[in-house]
Amino acid sequence: MTTATTTKKKVPANSNRKLEFKANDHVVYPTHGVGRIMRVEEQEVAGVKLELFVITFDKDKMTLRVPTAKAKAVGMRKLSSPDVVATALNTLKGRARVKRTMWSRRAQEYEAKINSGDLVSIAEVVRDLHRASGQPEQSYSERQLYEAALARMAREVAAVEKTDEPTAIKRVEGMLLKKAA
Repeated sequence: MTTATTTKKKVPANSNRKLEFKANDHVVYPTHGVGRIMRVEEQEVAGVKLELFVITFDKDKMTLRVPTAKAKAVGMRKLSSPDVVATALNTLKGRARVKRTMWSRRAQEYEAKINSGDLVSIAEVVRDLHRASGQPEQSYSERQLYEAALARMAREVAAVEKTDEPTAIKRVEGMLLKKAA
């Protein structure tokens, strides 16, 4: 009887993991962007055995360990589909929607969109903070948020389209210039 319950416990965890993520998959972690799952390992933390995804973020030179059971809850997801990437790139062609609220409030909203991990939301931030050559200079904090959103978006576009980040940045900036023309 106990072996039946053990197998029942193991089967959902294994099948769940197999459905979601496996080693060498690219994933998007909302607050850090695109990373690669290096392996799935078991570790004992405070006397409890945990199954963890070991994710590396090459750009940030960082390794993150996420419990497999919490992956969905923290918002970890697979890369966007090519359709979502196309929608995000089309979002860049739209008109910037800058609210007439205080910068600190807008900055918080932009930060939340960047950390949401949603590619279309990140594209909205890139579009709204982009400055064409004829426009006034950006403040330091605007520039920081713009560059963070651009890098986050470019990394996911590069991973989906299987190119490198500089190529993806050129592609994103090219879409931004199309709206100006």
